[in-house]
Amino acid sequence: MTVSLAPRAQTHRGADALHALAEAGNAQLGSLTDHEASPEAVVRWVAENFSTDAVAVACSMADAALPHLVAAQLPGVDVLFLDTGYHFAETRHTRDEVQRALDVRVVDVLPEQTVAEQDTAFGEKLYARDPGLCCARRKVEPLHDALAGYEVWFTGVRREEAPTRTRTPLVAWDERNGLVKVNPVAAWTFDDLLGYAGAHAVPVNLLVANGYPSIGCEPCTRPVAPGEDPRAGRWAGLSKTECGLHL
Repeated sequence: MTVSLAPRAQTHRGADALHALAEAGNAQLGSLTDHEASPEAVVRWVAENFSTDAVAVACSMADAALPHLVAAQLPGVDVLFLDTGYHFAETRHTRDEVQRALDVRVVDVLPEQTVAEQDTAFGEKLYARDPGLCCARRKVEPLHDALAGYEVWFTGVRREEAPTRTRTPLVAWDERNGLVKVNPVAAWTFDDLLGYAGAHAVPVNLLVANGYPSIGCEPCTRPVAPGEDPRAGRWAGLSKTECGLHL
């Protein structure tokens, strides 16, 4: 059974202090240099500078490598799952396995409207007519609201995923959301990701083994052919390449 939990409310350090900490951390960790820190070292930096209650991990439930990596040093950390109402059954199953198998607290982040309410307000299949608006309402805005309870969030963004991500730093100041953004696995390849998941026996979405290296909402995600860009199956046939969470 899925249980919706509220993000933990926190007392924040000021934006200037967090911004400065992000810049110092990125320099300390050697981001985008030949001496870039390992994912474990990046998590260690966060654990040394933030309390667990101030940390969130964003997870699409394609796999649990990132939650496992973070929970090893920040047990009980909040894992935010954007429950858009359009997920594959396999994704929901992975969400439940993450809650069962890892020392984390899965928080279901819900949009303001259910799918039915959105259909009434905007018409059915908004994702097909205006995917940008659909993502904004069901992903970007809900995550922005949820992150207000934290000082730092982890993402699983990897540089190899898309041309828009090739210069992703390990640590950055997230101006839009007003907190520190950490990308510990930015340098990982897809094989690195699967290797870590296999080595640590963490949950992996069953769709990954069936041609879905990047998994979003079911109506907007298709399998990827061999040799295609890993994100080619997202919003296929459209100019859209990002949901807006990492712009």
